[in-house]
Amino acid sequence: MTDLVNVIKNAQSTHSLSESEIVEILKNDTVNELLFDTADKVRKQYVGDEVHLRGLIEFSNICRCNCFYCGLRKDNTAVQRYRMALEEILLLAQKAKDFGYKTVVLQSGEDSFFDVDKMCAIIREIKKLDLALTLSIGEKSYEEYKAYKDAGADRYLLRIETTDRELYKKLHPSMSFENRVRCLNDLKTLGFEVGTGCLVGLPHQSDESLARDILFFKNIDADMIGLGPFIPSPQTPLQNENGGTLIKVLKVMALTRLLLPDINIPATTAMETLQENGRLLALKSGANVVMPNVTDEECKQKYTIYPGKAGLNNTAQEYRNSIVKKIEAIGRTISNGYGFHKKTV
Repeated sequence: MTDLVNVIKNAQSTHSLSESEIVEILKNDTVNELLFDTADKVRKQYVGDEVHLRGLIEFSNICRCNCFYCGLRKDNTAVQRYRMALEEILLLAQKAKDFGYKTVVLQSGEDSFFDVDKMCAIIREIKKLDLALTLSIGEKSYEEYKAYKDAGADRYLLRIETTDRELYKKLHPSMSFENRVRCLNDLKTLGFEVGTGCLVGLPHQSDESLARDILFFKNIDADMIGLGPFIPSPQTPLQNENGGTLIKVLKVMALTRLLLPDINIPATTAMETLQENGRLLALKSGANVVMPNVTDEECKQKYTIYPGKAGLNNTAQEYRNSIVKKIEAIGRTISNGYGFHKKTV
């Protein structure tokens, strides 16, 4: 067996791991504490103790896609669908600004109602508020992405979900792995800060596959990586499958921090959903971003990508206060900046 202690210590300075080394670390839980501690040290060295808060607005739960793991999939007739008007979105963006957030994240299903003209109008209005803007609205053409960038959008989040082509094909009917990668390449070419990521714990997902996911993140030179455990959702083809574990997603996140030391990594809501202190554990294992939800209570309850989402029963103000208190309790501070990726390696 490889001396994993030295492998992890070497990765702290080289930011390099082979696929086989990543697989060994993923399979071996005896080095977990060292892995998490080392990732935390790398995080502190490269991005500091500030935590960036980004206000999340879930503005539509209508989706044309049928991804097997997602509760918002088109064929799920149990979902109460909604779509916000421009004025509602802007009110929430203003609320995010009033809370002190410097970034707004606009997230939705792949809702064709929001064509280029509508999205660009939303982008331009939000940018008047002096906010950084992240879009998470799915696969688009190069021309659409360019229009968003020209309108002022700064970042784009599009998770690859898995780099295993066969698994990707099984989970994404009528979608193409190659097109997903094309989208990420287009976004990079256009100058977006690009976020991607994967689901951890998908059925038939191997440690080898997860290792290739991590190396993919490094290969495309991602600016942000969002990771979450697979949580089975009712009314989906995977509803009876076993979900992912917090430990495994934390390990994938920590390994990602070692390989991409200066990027932004959110402590995701899904981690908090699996375990009450999941977000804090993530912040102690390499994460430096939190995305509190500012969506109104009624819509937030309907944005059911997976069940039992943490924070559903809190107002946006209560949620923010709780998160800030927890962050400060572990000796971290809330950033006053926009949180752009500052490349140092």
